[in-house]
Amino acid sequence: MNTSTPNDTQFNKYYPKHQKCLKLAGLQFKTIEAYSRSSRRIGNYFDCRIDNLTSDQLLDYFNELLKGHSWSTVKLDLYGLKFFYSRVLNKTWDDIPQVKPPKTTRIPDILSIKTYSTPHRPKWIKNKIEFSASFIHQFTLLIDFGASFMASQK
Repeated sequence: MNTSTPNDTQFNKYYPKHQKCLKLAGLQFKTIEAYSRSSRRIGNYFDCRIDNLTSDQLLDYFNELLKGHSWSTVKLDLYGLKFFYSRVLNKTWDDIPQVKPPKTTRIPDILSIKTYSTPHRPKWIKNKIEFSASFIHQFTLLIDFGASFMASQK
């Protein structure tokens, strides 16, 4: 999809206002860049008529966008368009319930106590905990034995 600035009088009226609103909202540079890119992309897709889009048009657009881009691009375009409607056009934004990224679960880098204490924890965690407890217990006994041995040598 094309992200160059469209040559249209109506779009060129809204785009500078959009830029000003983005800067005045205190957004980070990368966010401003992403939202601007999304407004240009949407403007090119709809022939610069982005002030009265229907939910069916938006569903078609986001479906096409998802074919060639990632979910993060879809989310940025959605949030950029929402910002454009609410701040530049001063219109209420009705959320599009059909556009939601899939839920993913990540394995945390650091496992929490809750992960360790759950009864359904993975077997490797359970074995590692039991091994660690056994090792610590044996090491403690070794230290106690060494201390008593040293005391008897004096």
